[in-house]
Amino acid sequence: MPQSVHGDRNRIRHNSVATNNNTPSPKLRVLYSFPHKLGADRICYTAWQQVNGLAAAGADVLAFPGVLHKQVAPGVRVRPTLAWGKVRISYKLFGSLRACALHDYIVSRRLERLAGQIDIIHTWPGGALRTLRAAKRLRIPTALERCNAHTRFAYEVVEKECQRLGVTMPRGHEHAHKADLLRREEEEFQLASRLLCPSDFVMRTFLDRGFTQAQLARHQYGYDETVYYPDNKSGNGRDGLTMLFVGGCAPRKGLHYALEAWLRSRACESGKFLIAGNFIPGYAEKLTSMLAHPSVCRLGHRNDVPELMRKSDTLVLPSIEEGSALVTMEARGSGCVLLVSEAAGAICKHMEDALVHRVGDVASLSAHITLLHEDRALLGKLRVNSANTVAGITWTAAGRKLFGVYLDIISSSRTEAHS
Repeated sequence: MPQSVHGDRNRIRHNSVATNNNTPSPKLRVLYSFPHKLGADRICYTAWQQVNGLAAAGADVLAFPGVLHKQVAPGVRVRPTLAWGKVRISYKLFGSLRACALHDYIVSRRLERLAGQIDIIHTWPGGALRTLRAAKRLRIPTALERCNAHTRFAYEVVEKECQRLGVTMPRGHEHAHKADLLRREEEEFQLASRLLCPSDFVMRTFLDRGFTQAQLARHQYGYDETVYYPDNKSGNGRDGLTMLFVGGCAPRKGLHYALEAWLRSRACESGKFLIAGNFIPGYAEKLTSMLAHPSVCRLGHRNDVPELMRKSDTLVLPSIEEGSALVTMEARGSGCVLLVSEAAGAICKHMEDALVHRVGDVASLSAHITLLHEDRALLGKLRVNSANTVAGITWTAAGRKLFGVYLDIISSSRTEAHS
């Protein structure tokens, strides 16, 4: 049987912190529900950093992950839903969608016993439907993470791009169309008090689908400054520009646009384009002639990404759809200048600390590459401007911002309840 939280009402106390006038003030009590392996890679890493960042910001965090993969910050209480001691459900054998649904059911049942002890619930897509329904009945404010754009939008643009290229997404791939998951997520969208959008691009995809600004909340992701840091390179002594791509090599990331733009630019004559990531089946074959150019280096999956970033001048990410790519913040922290599309969800400003192009605009991206290749003073200026603001995009900063977003959601929910 799943671990019971019978008695949690007694175990979970209403902690408090002192205000400036020494009067006890309630500490923000957060239930963080994550249906996957907290602390693993990709979104599991994002969720893990959020939990730690919230704790550092002063929140009282009760985490309900499917499985705890990596230890969290001291003080965070963890109650896994799909693991009991050394026994855990296999997501692969059980099926990810079924595992997320079971997690959601367990959290919703636990929530009934925690009414009055939780100020806000943070949920993740695909594993939140029952939890959101229970929270609505119990009048607990909720926040639903949107780690990508609106799901229907994402499916549509990725499918269209694949058709244009003649590439088929692998069965079961996270961005292959899944009608049942789409229906579930769209119902979750409507139930949540607020949708947490990590970029302006994500917000636009929801506004374009009829959502109001009041249904959306803008937060951000971050990077680990102890792992991603610059080597104080000037870039002026290099013979050619070194451009880096990091990520899954698939149409969604726009690598084909990056290759075309690179080969149109002057930089390909003396520079290097490094590609770190694995290709989905059939995609590399469509790009064979461009990948064969002597300036292009396929590196495959790498475990030394921070060092690759420190040795590169720029990071390119011409995505057609993203949430807010962590690699863009990690690259900034490592001293790379960003060459990104508007859909990359990067925290940057065009011609201030990065160069930004419209989705699919190969001509502009190629011109940006050539510009940085020929104007090393501009490259240095953008790098310095970026370095001056990276303290605002760490995971610690992201935790503080999320804490503030929670307070706004709670305040708005109380106002709405009394209106």
